[in-house]
Amino acid sequence: MNGMGDTSATANNPASSPSATGYADVNGLHLYFEVHGEAGTPLVLLHGGLLSIDLNFAELIPRLAQRHRVIAVELQGHGRTADIDRTLSPANSATDVVALLDHLGIDRAHVLGHSMGGAAAMELAVSHPDRVLCVVPISITVRAEGMHADFSDPKSMATSTRMPTADDMDAMRSTYERLSPHPEQFDAFVATQSASQEDLLGWSDEQLAAVTTPVLFVIGDHDFTTIEHAGLMLERTPHSQLLVLPGTTHMQATHRVELLEPALAAFLD
Repeated sequence: MNGMGDTSATANNPASSPSATGYADVNGLHLYFEVHGEAGTPLVLLHGGLLSIDLNFAELIPRLAQRHRVIAVELQGHGRTADIDRTLSPANSATDVVALLDHLGIDRAHVLGHSMGGAAAMELAVSHPDRVLCVVPISITVRAEGMHADFSDPKSMATSTRMPTADDMDAMRSTYERLSPHPEQFDAFVATQSASQEDLLGWSDEQLAAVTTPVLFVIGDHDFTTIEHAGLMLERTPHSQLLVLPGTTHMQATHRVELLEPALAAFLD
């Protein structure tokens, strides 16, 4: 699509060096996390499906770490965190984040997530409001009909410019094979995640209306989510704001740091 910069995921573009790395044994997971920055309020980063910390947040972390203690997480089956025999869902990922906060001795944190990670961030606002300061769900829907029409037809989906590119898929594969405790399982993991509808189950109007946490919804104008659905999310969720990134696909959303940084600086804290 014309007007879009080359901001897709790359496997060889690591984030700044973390000040600490570790694993937390939570809910049956050996959950990998890393910390960037020492000062400011804690900010948890949750990557998207088939991605990793570096693939999603390499450019953003150095900027966020100037103002926050950034805790970046690799969720179940992603990056350095092995998969377990459990459904990968926003609800389960949210409970993992709560357990990680307990492990780190953090009472409440900001949470920013992309796609799958954005759904987990939203679930934290819905089900664990006492543990979050505010949430930034990027490129999510609150129900399945929020997806663009391209995703309802396999033929359209195969040629849609909203989909990850071949380079994106290559970066996902190479990163999984480099980091995963079970690098040979990439194709099986992709098949399982592609068949899952967990991220599309969403939340009822009643659940959204009960949200008390400040929420900043972020989508690209060429995202999986429609602009119309973004308006519905804004309307149904109290204390929410909406940022639409111009010339931006689903895969590019967290890489538009020149637009995200000032918006996040104004919203967080």
